[in-house]
Amino acid sequence: MDPNGLFREESFTDQKIGFIRKMIPVKADGSDDPDRAITFFGSTQVMTQMGAIPLNFTLDGETIGEAASDFAGKAQIAVEEANQKMEQMRREEASKIVVPGQGGSEGGIIT
Repeated sequence: MDPNGLFREESFTDQKIGFIRKMIPVKADGSDDPDRAITFFGSTQVMTQMGAIPLNFTLDGETIGEAASDFAGKAQIAVEEANQKMEQMRREEASKIVVPGQGGSEGGIIT
């Protein structure tokens, strides 16, 4: 672990939608490090046919209130990106053709 890259974490939640993690930079002695910026990360989950998928994203803002205001927009972007990734995976899976009787390391799957 890098003693010059440590953070103290504070967690916030509305107990409905998700969590915000406030990452406060600290020095090796545990005191706040004002030379590095505080960062915020949001996390939530979206339910799919495959179950819950966790979503994590960076939030803009210098205060917890600003980060909370940014949450909905960034969560929506994360949901859209997750949907695009799942659709891409679905297309890749659907493009595989199974040919009976074909040997080889692919087990009869041609891509």
